Amino acid sequence: MIVVVSYEGEDHSDAVCACLQRAGRELLRIDLADFPVRNRIALRWRDGAAPQYLLEIAGREVDLAAARVVWWRRVRGFDVDPAILRGQHRAFASSETGQAVHGMLDALGCAWMNPRLADEAAHHKPLQWTLAQQVGLQVPATLVTTRAEEAQRFVAEQGLGQVVFKAFLASIEEWRETRLVTAEDLGRLDLLRLAPVIFQRYIPGVDLRITIVGRRLFTTEIDARHTSYPVDMRMVVGEGRAAAAQLPADIEAKLLALQDRLGLRYGAVDMRRTDDGQYLFLEVNPAGQWLFAERLSGLPITQAVADHLCELDGPAAGP
Repeated sequence: MIVVVSYEGEDHSDAVCACLQRAGRELLRIDLADFPVRNRIALRWRDGAAPQYLLEIAGREVDLAAARVVWWRRVRGFDVDPAILRGQHRAFASSETGQAVHGMLDALGCAWMNPRLADEAAHHKPLQWTLAQQVGLQVPATLVTTRAEEAQRFVAEQGLGQVVFKAFLASIEEWRETRLVTAEDLGRLDLLRLAPVIFQRYIPGVDLRITIVGRRLFTTEIDARHTSYPVDMRMVVGEGRAAAAQLPADIEAKLLALQDRLGLRYGAVDMRRTDDGQYLFLEVNPAGQWLFAERLSGLPITQAVADHLCELDGPAAGP
């Protein structure tokens, strides 16, 4: 059984689930927002018997102990019963639900894409940059700081107009594009005391979105250099020239080594290729999107994700 931890309407998991269903795979989709109210659980440990991880979903009871692979893909928070009104009581109910549900999932002795705790850690960019350097990837000069004087010094060293600043996580509610630091921004550096900010040397070049599925790499190059916003290709995906591309073998090997160090089976990597042929690592998103890259390049990424899950699941059950 393949367990997909995501939610209806998440278009990437929707597309892969459709592939898995066509392949005749036993599939269970779990939305964490359905806990604790809509999805009920009963976890049992008894002498001489294997643990049971029973879920009741839409009137169907399933023992998660039968799972052979779990795909951890963009999840939502727990939805606490609205009858619980007080904030501290809601927080307690959510915490208790997390202890039970996450503990149940972590106890499953099956393959994961990606392991939940590895996925969580791999979202942290300081860890990514450190490990990327250790495996031999080149990282642009980068500063994370809450100190105005450090940011001022970094911009002076790199040159005004040669530094970008960006957020650690771009959520739907608080989405921010990557921006060049301007003279006006330098007058607001005292605001750094409120939260850390990433400053990074701006690297002109062609964007590379590298989708890694198991040991396979699918590279889409997007040339946004002559678009209306070359600083952040996400803003102008439809304007730039895009095509499938091939990475040098040594870069592929280093990216796979990084995935191994992070404990990931899936990752969406962003890099820049300069005009003189340098490859610079920007980040890896363990839950990154690929449908736009697939549409632009024609690379069969959705099918590759489904195929990898099937490989981890093992032979399909007979009729």
